[in-house]
Amino acid sequence: MNVGDNGVLLLGCGKMGSALLRGWLEAGLLCDQVTVIDPRPSDWLLGLQDKGVILNKLPEKAPSVAVIATKPQIMSEAIPDVKAYGNGVTLFISIAAGTLIETFETLLGAETPIVRAMPNTPAAVGKGITALVSNRNVGASQLATAETIFATVGDTVLLQGEEQMHAVTALSGSGPAYVFAMAEALIAAGTEQGLSAAISTRLATSTIAGAGALMKELDAHPSFLREQVTSPNGTTAAGLEVLMAQERGLVEIFMRCLSAAAERSRELGE
Repeated sequence: MNVGDNGVLLLGCGKMGSALLRGWLEAGLLCDQVTVIDPRPSDWLLGLQDKGVILNKLPEKAPSVAVIATKPQIMSEAIPDVKAYGNGVTLFISIAAGTLIETFETLLGAETPIVRAMPNTPAAVGKGITALVSNRNVGASQLATAETIFATVGDTVLLQGEEQMHAVTALSGSGPAYVFAMAEALIAAGTEQGLSAAISTRLATSTIAGAGALMKELDAHPSFLREQVTSPNGTTAAGLEVLMAQERGLVEIFMRCLSAAAERSRELGE
């Protein structure tokens, strides 16, 4: 993995920051190419110091990439430390939810190359997906670097404009919680049908994980896969008739769900 001659600076190494760092190292980034700023480093991060990771000491040379992985609430405290790298060659990448590119341009300088990214929590196991959008200062090679950085923890998609981040937040950002809620519902329904909680949980968990893996592996539209496992007048058809009933159809429910989440994202961004 190549991020540039001057390495990468990671601001914040919580859950998502740690997932990214782990992905980079597994992808071949050398420890001595990484600087991490974190006021409360984990034991794992402290252990990486012995392997060459620089901890809590800003690099003298401007890093090739600076990834802002701090919580939005404390970002204003972290940015002043790296402001000197703004308006230069350093590519800034933010995963701070709800913080606009415009905000970083104000804090770091109008000519700063900035990418805003929205990864989701499955990145922790290398199965995430990250949406990316950049400002006008980001060149093609820098955008490719940003994609490489997040490809270490899953898939990536490029957005046409920053406004789409609200929809991304609602769909993939919040999406894992919707899947977990669906798992909860399946488990509860399974136990009502006479299964033990343990067996119902295993069945629901493996079914959701397996269905997702199958859909990705076959690269087929979900409607096609649904039809493939739905025999006319069979058990699946009977269940889907309830799940997709017109008065509370699944599509309608998720449209309302994502609309509410996207609207909240817009409110938080104001």
